[in-house]
Amino acid sequence: MNRQSTRPSRNDRKTHDRLCDAAERLRDSVNRLSFDEPITHIYNPLDYAWDLHQCYIRQVSSQAEVLLLGMNPGPWGMAQTGVPFGEVAAVRDWMGIEGEVGSVEHEHPKRPIEGLACPRSEVSGRRLWGLMQEQFESPEAFFQKHFVLNYCPLVFMESSGRNRTPDKLPAEERDALQECCDEHLRDVLSLLPWKHLVGVGAFAENCLKRVAGDNASSAQISRILHPSPASPAANRDWAGTALAQLQSTGVW
Repeated sequence: MNRQSTRPSRNDRKTHDRLCDAAERLRDSVNRLSFDEPITHIYNPLDYAWDLHQCYIRQVSSQAEVLLLGMNPGPWGMAQTGVPFGEVAAVRDWMGIEGEVGSVEHEHPKRPIEGLACPRSEVSGRRLWGLMQEQFESPEAFFQKHFVLNYCPLVFMESSGRNRTPDKLPAEERDALQECCDEHLRDVLSLLPWKHLVGVGAFAENCLKRVAGDNASSAQISRILHPSPASPAANRDWAGTALAQLQSTGVW
């Protein structure tokens, strides 16, 4: 269950139901896809961490107007918690989300699924949610106007355990995945009164431009630096850089 200080309104509950329905459609559509080597292991947290993902969706308000979009789950973040950029401590201790996750049928020995008991910390998630904790006094205050989403729900791994991001897939596989994920993003964009669409990194920004452009959305599209430690720029005061970007574009 999740910790909420107020009872959700009828509009909130309707929004939650529609977002869950959209996530279910995404889950089922990507599960029908196939991927070849060098991909050897695929995790879909919308399957085994579905209960936690639903708890996360129930945090958002029907008046949310800022969407922050990431690429896909990291092995120690959403892969464990079902929450985008889902660093365990932020999900468990700040959002107050609790629950168990199921098992993965074809689990990589170097990437075990341990749920909220996972001792590893997702650096990207620690940075992103850490900024939100600094700027908002409670998760309720954040989710009143904000929602964080991943474009793709799947984790792709090679035999070594190395992560492979969706943009590195062969064209045919990438196009099939894009069709599913674009449809889900299109659904999400239609469900809430978005004013700002923020790509967390260039890949996500391009997805927003492509899909929001199709929808003739009036929301402003912008980008913040991705918090991944693989980015040298992100290792030099990522929070300060992201804060300045959000302020300069009028998001905050």
